[in-house]
Amino acid sequence: MLWKSARPSPSSTDYRFSWIDSINQVDKEAWDRLAMPLNTPFLEWDWLANLENSGCAVPQQGWLANHLLVWQGEELVAAAPLYLKGHSYGEFVFDHQWADLSHRLGLEYYPKLVGMSPFTPATGYRFLGGDPGLTQMMLTQIDHFCDRHQISGCHFLFVDPSWRAEVEAFGYSAWMHHSYIWQNQGFANFDAYLASFNANQRRNIKRERKAIANTGLEMRVYAGKEIPASYFGFMYELYSSHCDKFWGGSKYLNRQFFQRLAHTSRDRLVFVAGELPGANYPTGMSMCIRKGDYLFGRYWGCVQEIDCLHFNTCYYSPIEWAIAQEIKCFDPGAGGEHKKRRGFPATANYSLHRLYRDRLRQILLPHIHQLNSYQIQQIEAINQELPFNVPEPALESSS
Repeated sequence: MLWKSARPSPSSTDYRFSWIDSINQVDKEAWDRLAMPLNTPFLEWDWLANLENSGCAVPQQGWLANHLLVWQGEELVAAAPLYLKGHSYGEFVFDHQWADLSHRLGLEYYPKLVGMSPFTPATGYRFLGGDPGLTQMMLTQIDHFCDRHQISGCHFLFVDPSWRAEVEAFGYSAWMHHSYIWQNQGFANFDAYLASFNANQRRNIKRERKAIANTGLEMRVYAGKEIPASYFGFMYELYSSHCDKFWGGSKYLNRQFFQRLAHTSRDRLVFVAGELPGANYPTGMSMCIRKGDYLFGRYWGCVQEIDCLHFNTCYYSPIEWAIAQEIKCFDPGAGGEHKKRRGFPATANYSLHRLYRDRLRQILLPHIHQLNSYQIQQIEAINQELPFNVPEPALESSS
């Protein structure tokens, strides 16, 4: 049965809706006119097109693009990057238990419709363009699409915080998760950042920084045109090796994706390298993406396991560079409770879900509420352990 919208849909006679199975079917300039105002770089045409054209986010890998476009006359006025999925890999919102439950109930969970930037657990997904009235019309179009094709549900992952309440109002359920996000408190330099920690952790960070200096490695940051051409292919080698060692079957990106970045996204990229003088390639390197005041850590790897190299390449050097660039927010990537020890508080993020199977909805919606209650407690517990200075209580003034 088709899920009914929470509010009656406004007239859509002024708009034309279309579905495309590749972002290559829409003009780059028209798409980016909608995507460029957003804080996230991961919904821009070049990033999404690279994922498709490199063979990473394609039907053969379980990602069938079904992007929704909204036209007013000949002008593209809104768009939604969407994918039909036959599995839950590469999403970083783990609904495998939902799929198992659906199977036990005799219901098909896959395919499902997913809105996200593939393989990218970074907050910022939303529809491109459009006011709340147009958002409602797009959600209604998605309802009709899912009903027509017997899709079990629609899921928007790592959504833009300002967009979440808007979509919840139309009947989507919010599932809370958490990321570890560094916020620039107006630090003048790295020493000012260090001063925000308690004495024990301040000594620990200094020790971890000194450990790398003692090896002879030099930490270098390359942004945009500064990045050596050979580092793009080498970044793939590091990423591939790291996935093989630690993530098993979770190697979602290929060499072509990284090599194409040199031509499609170079101006957004920041490489942080630990280099030995005279060496042809870094011992370890991380890749970050910058857009405006936001920095996103994405991939890292090393050719030799060196104590504290990961912390310096993925946290300390990017933070030092971010402070110099007056960046406000640094998302270092998914996972890793060790981030809290280095100045990354746990921060809530959300996915939004609409389930079209009545029995599944009746069981899972209360389950989402329980998960959210647990997540709130977990975030509070993590942040109580942050190693920051505790301000001294103010003394009462004497009269």
